[in-house]
Amino acid sequence: MKKPLLTLALIAHGGITVGALWIEGLAGIFAAIAHSYGTMQIFADLVIALTLAMVWMWRDAKNTGRNIWPWIVITLAAGSFGPLLYLITAKEKE
Repeated sequence: MKKPLLTLALIAHGGITVGALWIEGLAGIFAAIAHSYGTMQIFADLVIALTLAMVWMWRDAKNTGRNIWPWIVITLAAGSFGPLLYLITAKEKE
């Protein structure tokens, strides 16, 4: 995967996140999750996808000798930022 594309995704996602926090606040973001069954479904989907990403990161970190804990903590605290940063900071494969 190309790191410039991942970096662009990280920047775009970061901008959206900052905007959401600025306008809605953390409480507003969590309140939106319980707003409807549709938003609860999206949140459940995100939890499942991030859990799968953490399992993959765990296995990849084990195979590449990386410390997984910073990436798990970032993922649990900030969602998609964890896997994106994990991929951006990975060593290039030859």
